[in-house]
Amino acid sequence: MAVNAHTRYSQIMKDVEELILDHIAHQNSGTAHASKLKLLVPSVGSFFTPLPMQDAFNYQDSKRCISSRRFVPPSFNDIRLVLNTAQAMSLVRNSKLELVTFDGDVTLYDDGESLTPENPVIPRILDLLRNGSRIGIVTAAGYTEAPKYYERLYGLLDAVAASDLAEQARNRIVVMGGEANFLFTYTPDEACRLAPVAKADWQLPEMQSWTEENVKALLDVAEAALKDCVHTMQLPVSVLRKERAVGIYPSKGIKLAREQLEETVLVTQRILELSEAGKRIPFCAFNGGNDIFVDIGDKSWGVMACQRYFGGIEGGRSLHVGDQFLSAGANDFKARLASTTAWIANPAETVLLLDEIAAMGREEGERVAGMVG
Repeated sequence: MAVNAHTRYSQIMKDVEELILDHIAHQNSGTAHASKLKLLVPSVGSFFTPLPMQDAFNYQDSKRCISSRRFVPPSFNDIRLVLNTAQAMSLVRNSKLELVTFDGDVTLYDDGESLTPENPVIPRILDLLRNGSRIGIVTAAGYTEAPKYYERLYGLLDAVAASDLAEQARNRIVVMGGEANFLFTYTPDEACRLAPVAKADWQLPEMQSWTEENVKALLDVAEAALKDCVHTMQLPVSVLRKERAVGIYPSKGIKLAREQLEETVLVTQRILELSEAGKRIPFCAFNGGNDIFVDIGDKSWGVMACQRYFGGIEGGRSLHVGDQFLSAGANDFKARLASTTAWIANPAETVLLLDEIAAMGREEGERVAGMVG
């Protein structure tokens, strides 16, 4: 039974792999609308790389025993992890993992917590730096000062300072705050291990339209929409206005219902989309788990700014790892426009993904060495 199931599932994955290759070919010829995959799944977006789905399924099947289950078919989580593995395989096999960006909460550490020294993701990130990858922490946290980011990321930053990494490798880590609004780079010269980067060194040309006037106009509309939702649904929250964001959050110990959060996000997003202010500059309205914020820009801009800062890295050579990829109220979703992505569910999955990437890198190195020998 398991052998038969594995054969069927593996063939299905091969068929999907071929559909993606066909879609990429249509992308390259400017006819993506006519691909077989687009006809089957009208909402499908663009692909930066091919995806070896069959190999990825075989790998995950060996870990999760998907084919051996009699009553539980392949689940959403099974497919999500197969896609993550396929994306990692594609990047590693083609030596294209030049930039890895991470979300913060729920990706590197638990929601609302910090990246502490004992976090198992730290040595994995250091290994990425040793192997030549650049690292970006792209977070919604909109602090304007470096010490605030140090408080959230001190375990990693202190580990970089204490490591045997060469100076060149240490310079390959940055923190992008407020989705796409504040960039800091590692430095050994400050107690907080971070120094701000001049906007001219990372801002994209399109960001020139993000003037203070346009920012204020958008945040005014967003704040009014949030307050209207608070009144309509009688939410026990406070409103917080920042330099480049506005949001609502409950008092400590109060948990908002998922339905309330999603309704507020969707209403606010729709009001902004229809407003003149929302048409002038990009924004991101997202559900933070127990709060809601509207930020100027979104993670696609944050990832693209990191790519520009590191010399113009292409989307097909970048990987963004995050936990929020649902289409509504999820701030990692837009990162798909800027780079390849991996959708994880918790920090432990991030560690497993990085272990997969490391193992694939070793296997690829041995294969290349064998060919040379």
